[in-house]
Amino acid sequence: MKKIFYLLVLFQAAFLLTIQAQNNDIKKEKWHWDNQLKQDTSAGYVQVVKVDNVLYISGAVALEVTPEGITRVYKALEKSLNSFGATFQNVVKENLYTTDMEAMKKYNDARKVFYKGDFPAATWVQVPRLYMHEARLEVELIAHLPK
Repeated sequence: MKKIFYLLVLFQAAFLLTIQAQNNDIKKEKWHWDNQLKQDTSAGYVQVVKVDNVLYISGAVALEVTPEGITRVYKALEKSLNSFGATFQNVVKENLYTTDMEAMKKYNDARKVFYKGDFPAATWVQVPRLYMHEARLEVELIAHLPK
């Protein structure tokens, strides 16, 4: 009798775990450059996705790795952050892709002003090309909002 009871308890637990696994939906909030659909359906991406208190920000691009190009990228990222009330002080991770690492290192001060001395974890990678063939720089971010 005890064995049957334990088997029933195990079966019920397995059943509940299966139901929970099937209902593992996450709530996503999106923002995409004032687009009513809140996403780009032709390329298939969203500029910002918010899950819980985390913002996942798609890359912003520049056509040249100059102080002006870098500033344009970070101003676009600032707009993405601001879409959910965040600033660069909320950024915890930065991924930077460039076709010209030496120029990026030379003009890094243009980037650093946006962080105001509070820098995130960062990965910089030189690549042969980006999604937009003429782009030379792309930066993506992850930011945390206060709970």
